[in-house]
Order: sequence, then C-alpha cells, then structure tokens
Amino acid sequence: MDELPLLVVDSANVVGSVPDGWWRDRAGAAARLRDSLVPVAAQGIDADGPMEVVLVVEGKANGVESVDHVRVVRSPGEGDDTIVDVVRTAGAGRRTVVVTADRELRRRVTELGAEVVGPRTVRG
Repeated sequence: MDELPLLVVDSANVVGSVPDGWWRDRAGAAARLRDSLVPVAAQGIDADGPMEVVLVVEGKANGVESVDHVRVVRSPGEGDDTIVDVVRTAGAGRRTVVVTADRELRRRVTELGAEVVGPRTVRG
C-alpha cells in the first residue's frame, strides 16, 4: 500500500496568521488548530483524500499533545528546523505539503521537493 500524502503544518505561522488573541494562550491556540486539522486528515486539503497530518509546535505550545489523526511534533528549538527535518525524513517520492507563509521556510522545504500552501488552506 502506498503511503498517504504528508501534510506538515507550521503551527506558529498558521496560528499567527489570524489576530484572534493567540498571543495570550499559545498552547490553547495550537490545540484549537490541531483539533481543526482532524477533518483535514480524513478529507485532504482539496478533498482529495486522506493525509497524514503532522503539526509542528514550539515554545509555549510544546505542551500540546497528539490526537487521533494529528501527530504533534514538539520542536526543541527553532520550529522551522524541525519542519525541515520532518520533510527530509518523509523521503523523496512521497507527496509532502507544508503549510506556512514563511518565505525562508518555503524555500528550504521546496528545495527538498515539498509543495507549499498558505495558512488559509487549513484556516477555512
């Protein structure tokens, strides 16, 4: 069986894309984002079928736990470096999509063969 496409979400960047008070409760904002990604795992980003979803968290959001269908990866330092590691580990030949608006991160992951979409893709 082929591996599911991989969706890697830059939590800090996606949460920060909407000024909804996330800065008062970063862990809570990351948990809400995680929960909103559960249907994405089942439907895909373009309703194109299931995806493995990884949410990369950092800093004050590092206490957020994984749930069914969304695996949380805690970054010990810079979240961008952890995202690059996740993409690199996915390997060539597997469709990998990164959700971020960060230009430098976009450059780094596309060099590894990943596709990039903006935060609106998962923010509705």
